[in-house]
Order: sequence, then structure tokens, then C-alpha cells
Amino acid sequence: MKPQVRLITTPPPDTVVTRLRAAGCVFAEDEAELLVATARTPAELEAMVTRRAEGLPLEHVLGWAEFAGVRVAVDAGVFVPRRRTEFLVEQAVPLASAGAVVVDLCCGSGALGAALVAGLGGAELHAADIDPAAVECARRNVAAAGGRAYQGDLFAALPSGLRGRVDVLLANVPYVPSEEIALLPSEARVHEARVALDGGADGLDVLRRVTAEAAEWLAPGGHLLFETSERQVPLALAAVTGGGLVPRVATCEERYATVVVAALPTPAR
Repeated sequence: MKPQVRLITTPPPDTVVTRLRAAGCVFAEDEAELLVATARTPAELEAMVTRRAEGLPLEHVLGWAEFAGVRVAVDAGVFVPRRRTEFLVEQAVPLASAGAVVVDLCCGSGALGAALVAGLGGAELHAADIDPAAVECARRNVAAAGGRAYQGDLFAALPSGLRGRVDVLLANVPYVPSEEIALLPSEARVHEARVALDGGADGLDVLRRVTAEAAEWLAPGGHLLFETSERQVPLALAAVTGGGLVPRVATCEERYATVVVAALPTPAR
């Protein structure tokens, strides 16, 4: 018996590319390739192309995203991990070793924690988010890394036994000022939960809450890492130092990424 071959002929790839271009997809050829490779039947491909042409984020159409070398599930409505945020994970890898305690706060899909644990070769991973849909998605992604996900408001979601034990705290907090939400691309504004985007009047409301408690959860010498915008750096640094942490700023011009790495000093002996 000949092996079965999955063959999709309707619509043909060139038609897919044409439709995606007409819908304004900048990387139509690349997206068409991913859609054709993911669809299991011509009907499924047609439905996927239609959803993408209507403006649904590619990752929501596919059901997954590639992030820092890890494929993560991304359910409808869940924040899509940005490529620039891979820089945050890169900054975190040298700060811990295998077996470290890692917390992914405001975890969304759990992509950051999953990618960091993969880079470390294993760690004790915990993730938390206030959005039930995000937590449901994150549970699948962090389970693959041996982690657990919890629903709740920031640190209140975490097991109390983690207090004072966290080596790396990833906090990809929302940092878009409320009045600028309307300026975001429709893919984010319409299809991602507002709670994952809205950082309050100046974009730093959630960050201030995190920095106010982070020192209580970090192990001595542990680190808090978060992404912010270049213009928000001065206020972000003030929040970090006010929380008893020592910050430094890392930037990647290629990815337009700004990351603050904040350390909890080790007590003097």
C-alpha cells in the first residue's frame, strides 16, 4: 500500500498569496506557506485564509507561534508573544542555571517562561495571569516544561511557598498608556484582551504594583526582568529603585526592544 500523502490543491498557494496581499498582509508569501503547511484539508485552508484576510492575527489562525526557538500554543484572544520580547528571554538566560525557580508573571500564553526553561535546560517554572483564557492556554505550554500555571491578580495567584525563592521573575506587564490603545494595530486592539495591553494613564500602573512586591518574592541575588518603552525608562527605573532593587537597562535597536533587569542585592555578611 502506498503511503498517504496530504495534498491541498484548493485554493492554490498563489491564490492564497494574492488574497493575503489584498488584505494588507506585508509578509503574504511567508504567511501563505505557513497556512498551507498547517491546514489539514482544503476546506480548513479556505477557512484559515478567510480568517486571516478578515484581520485575525496569524498566530490565532494557526493556533501557535514560534518564540525564541519554542513553538507555543496561542488561543484566540490570548496575547501573541512579540518577537522583540525574545530579547527579554535572552537577557534572562545568563542569570540562572538549570534547576532555578522561574516565575512568568502576566504570562499570557506562557511563552516567556517556556522559552527560558528551554534555554536553561530545565527549571522550576510557575506562571500566572489574571485572564482565564490566557491561563488555560499557558497551562498547556508550561506543562511541556514541567511547570504550573495559576489564575489570579499578580503575586496573589502564586503559591505562598515561592516567597523569597524566585531566582528569575519575568513580568511582561502591559505598558501601553490607556489613551494610546486606540492607536494600536487592529490585530492587537480588536483580537487581544485589553487587560494584556492597558497599563493605565502612563502605562506603568501594573509595573508599579509588581516592583512594590518583587523584593519579597525574589531570592537574594534574584532578578526581575520586564519590557518597557524607551520613553518610559526614567519612571520605570524610579519604580524599581523604590522597590529596593538595583536596575540596569538593556536595549536591542534591531528589535526596538528595551528591557530593564533589576537585581535584589545579596545581604552583606
